[in-house]
Amino acid sequence: MNIRKYLHQCLPEHAADRLEVYGQLMRVDKPIGTLLLLWPTLWALWVASEGFPDWTILLAFCFGTFLMRSAGCVVNDLADRKIDGSVERTNRRPFATGSVTVAEALLLLLILCLLAALCLIPLNQKTWLMSLPALFLAVTYPFTKRFFPLPQLYLGLAFSFGIPMAFAAVTGSVPPVAWLIFVANALWTLAYDTIYAMVDKEDDLKIGIRTSAVTFGEYDIAAIMLSHFWFTVLMLVLGGIIDATWPFWLVVPVVVYWQIRQYREIKSRNRAVCFINFLNNNRIGLAWFAGIAAHYLYIVL
Repeated sequence: MNIRKYLHQCLPEHAADRLEVYGQLMRVDKPIGTLLLLWPTLWALWVASEGFPDWTILLAFCFGTFLMRSAGCVVNDLADRKIDGSVERTNRRPFATGSVTVAEALLLLLILCLLAALCLIPLNQKTWLMSLPALFLAVTYPFTKRFFPLPQLYLGLAFSFGIPMAFAAVTGSVPPVAWLIFVANALWTLAYDTIYAMVDKEDDLKIGIRTSAVTFGEYDIAAIMLSHFWFTVLMLVLGGIIDATWPFWLVVPVVVYWQIRQYREIKSRNRAVCFINFLNNNRIGLAWFAGIAAHYLYIVL
């Protein structure tokens, strides 16, 4: 049974309709964003705790990741409410179809941020303080598309702030290795979100929205692969820092193969192909997490 049918069976019609719309604003039906945000946070938690994160901290970051990604989606739709109808991929979103009001979206945003704040309760003060720039980046990213030539890089910073927060929560400090993972993830985000931006490139050019795909122009694919390259290099450096065992290194050829495959496929610049390749980055994040987790497990065994 899908969620829509379940809601309409269990709730009054109006309440079910509103919850469905709010779920669309939060992208509950599209978990890819949450996963892409979660994987680097898990990398950091596993490295900071040497493979055995406290379950309270782990759950706090998992729920917090979902809530803040959802809040970011609400802010994004608020910022883009006047242009989403002009873009093929977004013309069925709640604001584009007139199914939600600004007041409703603002109230939902407030609730999500308050719930995310509750996730900070079991964490230390340093993590609380680091949540402030993380929140700032999350809520300002959607507006950078109006003036910043590389908003996907800005998103990379927003998507990476869970990394120093994870180290702060586990160790009470943010060592250099945390910032190494931070930069690696920012580069990865720039790569996959530029692929995502290629899907909307024609529409963005018409309405004057700035994206890395527009800024890089004919060099968009070269920029993507350069970002992938340095992301992988930094992950190799991470492997050296943690004295990674063979399970970690097994991930490297798999990831490189997937990156080369992305290059071959996105050369067509076909919208559908680019979108699929954007989604496929989820397995890269999962693979690196599996390699890191398996490394620490191998040490114990």
